[in-house]
Amino acid sequence: MRFGLFGGAQARRGDGDPARGLRDYVDTCVEAEALGFDSSFLVEHHFSDLGQVSASLDLLAWVAARTTTMRLGTAVIVLPWHDPVLLAERAATLDLMSGGRLEFGVGKGYRHSEFAGFCMPYEEAQARFEEALGVIIKAWTSNARFSHNGRFWQYEDIIVEPPTSQKPHPPVWIAAGKPDSIRNVAARGSKLLLDQFASTETVGERLALFRAECEARGRTFDPMDIAVARNLYVARDAVDTQTALARLAQAHAGMVALSRHPDGRNQSHITAYAGAPGATEASALYGTPDRIALELEALRAVGVQHVLLHGGETTRRSIRRFSTEIMPAFTRPH
Repeated sequence: MRFGLFGGAQARRGDGDPARGLRDYVDTCVEAEALGFDSSFLVEHHFSDLGQVSASLDLLAWVAARTTTMRLGTAVIVLPWHDPVLLAERAATLDLMSGGRLEFGVGKGYRHSEFAGFCMPYEEAQARFEEALGVIIKAWTSNARFSHNGRFWQYEDIIVEPPTSQKPHPPVWIAAGKPDSIRNVAARGSKLLLDQFASTETVGERLALFRAECEARGRTFDPMDIAVARNLYVARDAVDTQTALARLAQAHAGMVALSRHPDGRNQSHITAYAGAPGATEASALYGTPDRIALELEALRAVGVQHVLLHGGETTRRSIRRFSTEIMPAFTRPH
């Protein structure tokens, strides 16, 4: 199996040292690389009043400068909010300067608070996503000037510089969970990001669907083309586990509040779990090393080979224990 990190950092207004959380994230990535973690996938969020990462490519540039092998992932950049040509240029620069380590994860967004903050109708999210991704791929792969006259963006006689290091372009990861969305990811030739809340059984069903769709299109299925996110906390005992799960439930409730649309139209992946008590906790890798190993074994049994771990404020402590007490049994040939 392959393990990476998933999550973000905080730079709160009013903090005496708002850069501290960003520096901690970079230092965590440096240590994680030394411990054997393959990647770090960074989220993008806005207007939360939690100091969440809003400029993921900029922060990943710092990680790139401090590491040598770690893959630099976005999970995800929300395409509707970005000018696609400017984004293509920035992403290509990071890929070039990192020696071809960018993993370009994208999505259409789900938080009502963010769409409201950008004064953007959520109903436009899918159309903006489709147009932006098409422009980005063309910008990366075209060696000739081109023009684009779309619904949301227009460009005249442009060529995008610099070129990417990876050819034809960096791997594209798309967050998806619904069957039609998973089929679409397979049809594009992209890689699939699965959220941290779905049950092991549901993850297995989504993996099987993605594999079938790839094979039906003549695409060679690679289990590393699917990354499954999981919340991680390596606990001392049962009491420590329950205390940590209570904190997780509270944090999830806050995310749901930011995500839910007032009239219920936005049925995102995160709000879908809000009505089932314990749903988010049940899928988390929270507990003693033995318990976490059993959960990983269950994931591996349904075909999962690539896991991204989110540890919140306890990330560094948890990944240290994970790397020594759990990881070795899963990174050896099975």
